[in-house]
Amino acid sequence: MTMPVVAIVGPTAVGKSAVADALAAHAGSAVLSVDAMQVYRGMNIGTAKMPPEERHAPLLLVDLVDPEVTYSAALFQRDARASIDELLAQGRMPVLCGGTGLYLKAALDDMHFPAGQVEASSRAKYEDFYQQHGMDALHALLAERDPASAAVIHPHNVRRVVRALEMLDEGVSYAEQRSGFGSPQAVYDARIYALTMDRERLYARINERVDIMMRDGLLNEVQGLMDRGAGPALTARQAIGYKELIDYLEGRSTLDEAIELIKMRSRRYAKRQLSWFRRDSRITWIDMDEHSVDEAVALIECEVHAS
Repeated sequence: MTMPVVAIVGPTAVGKSAVADALAAHAGSAVLSVDAMQVYRGMNIGTAKMPPEERHAPLLLVDLVDPEVTYSAALFQRDARASIDELLAQGRMPVLCGGTGLYLKAALDDMHFPAGQVEASSRAKYEDFYQQHGMDALHALLAERDPASAAVIHPHNVRRVVRALEMLDEGVSYAEQRSGFGSPQAVYDARIYALTMDRERLYARINERVDIMMRDGLLNEVQGLMDRGAGPALTARQAIGYKELIDYLEGRSTLDEAIELIKMRSRRYAKRQLSWFRRDSRITWIDMDEHSVDEAVALIECEVHAS
């Protein structure tokens, strides 16, 4: 019998890490982080990496690259599948855990990325075009070459417009690839469980988590990244909890304003995560208002072993 791959997903602060860690420990396996920000070294508190002393199972796919290094869903697909395949070869059940929906699909589904998404030689060309002519001209270039992709990408999303142009150079349309997201072709025998809870309770947990992160030294973590030159990197600039505190440290906001922005943007992110996972009909939902961590683990184990 082929060992299944289990994924624990859901919004930020819902309790995924605790459930995945306990499940992997029971199975004698490991947790594979499915988080676009946990792959970066030095970004620990703000990405809610489970501290080593709290883990009962190994945590893989964290601390893979420095924040200055470009990383992508294509690279994650390569790294995640290598870890999944190694665990399966050992007869152990991989337990994926995280809230980055695109990375989950990249790991589990038949998604093909053009070479440009790993290392694009054309990226500099389009970034130079943007610097010289502006975002509207860049978007117009995409509209001329691929109207369908231009229609689904906002002109202000320069990074995605550049990505779409890179993909065209590799013979792939962003819009066509995007349209295939709703009908996944699974690569593994995957069982996906999404944790949820009452929205107001979730938002309260998010607010509390931000306060705990601040008490645990998030500001010092961000300052440390800036001191080593990683602060201005694109990664830190786009990560919730980091970009707001960088703005504070650079004098563009007060600390209270930065903290409130982190909380607000984290709540909005949780809402987007829920919307993403609700589109996947394969997911079994577990209400954490009705189950403890141990009960959720027992429920998953029962279903996995019964099937």
